[in-house]
Amino acid sequence: MSPRADLFDNPAWPSARPRLSVLIPFLRDDPMTLLAALGATPTSAAELIVLDDGTGDPDLTARLKLTIRDLALPARLVTLPANEGRSRGRNRLAQAARGGHLLFLDSDMLPDATDFLAEWVRLVETEDPAVAFGGFSLKQASTDRRFAVHRAMAGRSETLDAATRAKTPEKYVFTSNLLVRRDVFEAEAFDPGFAGWGWEDVEWAMRVSRRWPVRHVDITATHMGLDDAAALAGKYEQSAANFARVVQRHFDLVSSYPSYRVARRLKALPGLALLRPWLKRLALSEAAPVGARAFSLRLYRAALYADRV
Repeated sequence: MSPRADLFDNPAWPSARPRLSVLIPFLRDDPMTLLAALGATPTSAAELIVLDDGTGDPDLTARLKLTIRDLALPARLVTLPANEGRSRGRNRLAQAARGGHLLFLDSDMLPDATDFLAEWVRLVETEDPAVAFGGFSLKQASTDRRFAVHRAMAGRSETLDAATRAKTPEKYVFTSNLLVRRDVFEAEAFDPGFAGWGWEDVEWAMRVSRRWPVRHVDITATHMGLDDAAALAGKYEQSAANFARVVQRHFDLVSSYPSYRVARRLKALPGLALLRPWLKRLALSEAAPVGARAFSLRLYRAALYADRV
C-alpha cells in the first residue's frame, strides 16, 4: 500500500487466512449499514477491506474505526487523503486483499439474504469461478417518488435474474456485486484511464470475457443508493467519454447494444443539439408520467453518446 494511506486493522485481521476478500470502496458515503449487515452474516472464511477514497471527513473515519474494531470478521480500513478514482481505488483494494477470490461490493448495497457471504464462499469452494456477478435488486430500496425514474430504469434493464443476464454475460457485469478470482484480476485489472462515472466495469468485463467465462448467479444485494433524475442525468453526462473509450476498444461487442444503436440513429437526426436539452427537461419534469420521464432520460443518454459514435 502507498505510505500516504492510513491503515486501521481490527483485532481479527492479523491472524485471518480468508478465502474471500470483500472489497468496499466509498466516497462521501457512509458504509456503516452495509458493514453491520456483513458483520451479521455467518462465515469464517471472509475478510472486509473498506477504502475511503478521499472523503476527508475525520468524524466519519473515527466512527468507522469504532465499527470495524468491533466486527467479528477480520477487517481493514484504508483512508486516502485525496480521491484516486473508481478504477484506481478498486485496483488498490485488490492489492490489499489476501483471499483467493475478490468480491467487489459497492458501499450503497445491502445483502438481500442473511447467508449472503456464506453463499459466495460456497460458490468459491464448489466452483472456483473466474468471474461471477451476483446481481442486484431494489427489494429494500426507497420507494420515495423522487427516485421513481431510477426505479423504473433499473427495473427495466438492470435488476435481471441470472438466466437473463447470462444471455449477454459481459454486458451485465457491475462492480456493485462482483466476484473475481485473484489470478484473473492480476491479469486484467480495471483501466485507470476511465474518469468520472460509468462503463469501466463493463469494459473490464469485455476484456475478461475474451479469456475466461463470466458466470451469472442469483446472490443478490439491494442497490440502496437510488438517484433522482437530475443526479442520473449528471452521471450520464460524465459517462459519454467513457462510452467512447469502450466503443473504440470493443466495437464488436458494444455495437450490438441498444445504447449504441440508438446513439447512431440519433447522430443522423437534424437538430439533435436542439433536441437534447428538451429531452433532459422532460426527464426532470415532476409533472410528467414516470414512464415518459424514464424513456426521455434514456433518449437523453443516447443523444449524449451520439456525439461519440
